[in-house]
Amino acid sequence: MQSITVFCGSNFGFSEEYRKLTVELAQEIVRRNLRLVYGGANRGLMGVLADAVISAGGQVKGIMSRGLFDKGHLHPQVHDFEVVDTLRQRKSLLTEYADMFLALPGGLGTFDELFEVLSLIQLGEQSKACGILNVRGFFDPLLGLLANTVKEGFMKQEHMSMLVVESTPAAALNALHLWKAPVVYKWFDDKHPS
Repeated sequence: MQSITVFCGSNFGFSEEYRKLTVELAQEIVRRNLRLVYGGANRGLMGVLADAVISAGGQVKGIMSRGLFDKGHLHPQVHDFEVVDTLRQRKSLLTEYADMFLALPGGLGTFDELFEVLSLIQLGEQSKACGILNVRGFFDPLLGLLANTVKEGFMKQEHMSMLVVESTPAAALNALHLWKAPVVYKWFDDKHPS
């Protein structure tokens, strides 16, 4: 694997632990000689991540929408970047350039990006590993929602299990490296296409 796309917040969160684990992830990315692909911003955890990868001598590629670029959100030290017209185009390139995905705590954009990748895996349109770095139990409510989705018959357990969940950067990257795409039909009825 060559590149990892990381989804994370453009805010810092209220705990210093979010920054700390973001820096640890950056160091682990560089140690493993992976290229970071991310949203290109200089704000929040996104900025912390890019700063730490760059300062450790790693490679960074930023993908930013025109609206955010025009507001001055591009990280000034990210020299390998692309500016696209829309967030949809941004997500498409973040997906295209990745060999695997990892989400850190973040807001609506982070959840949107994470769920789009998971949906593509579930439908068999993509077979790249995807995980979350569950800092401070941030994703516990989300994992509870997914478990309830399985319990209520709207998703199969295999599709919940396709999401790598780890609490340390090294464990997350190890698990992403070993990940295998689920081979299971999405729907519960017997009308499987021939």
